[in-house]
Amino acid sequence: MIHLKRTESTDPDFQELVKLLDAELAFLDGDEHAFYAQLNKTDMIRHVVLAYENGIPVACGAFRAYEEGTVEVKRMFVLPGHRGKGLSRQVLNELEKWAKETGHTHTILETGLKQPAAISLYESSGYARIPNYGKYAGVENSVCMQKQLP
Repeated sequence: MIHLKRTESTDPDFQELVKLLDAELAFLDGDEHAFYAQLNKTDMIRHVVLAYENGIPVACGAFRAYEEGTVEVKRMFVLPGHRGKGLSRQVLNELEKWAKETGHTHTILETGLKQPAAISLYESSGYARIPNYGKYAGVENSVCMQKQLP
């Protein structure tokens, strides 16, 4: 049974999942990892969703305020042995619901060209590609996306 929990970045389960996410991204990003790592700090993130399967933390995601009305989705991850079960979509849907509850109208995010499953998830969830924003501008491996919340 899947249980979703709203929490913040100090949650030890989130911190453990983020360590695994960072290790996976270090492998995928190779030499570019140091650049991306500086943009993915988790301190002071107040909106985190954790997914538990039978009491075990197996997936996470978060958002942080970006600009008026817009939040940035961050730190989406599912343990490899639990992928393909729709957990990332459940976490993303909960993040979007929470963002709307807090008065936001849009979400943005960045993912990488080396993460086709993530791109597919976001596109199938209603995200559209936008020009790379902020520090991702001009970064060839980055794919930036946006969604207007219903």
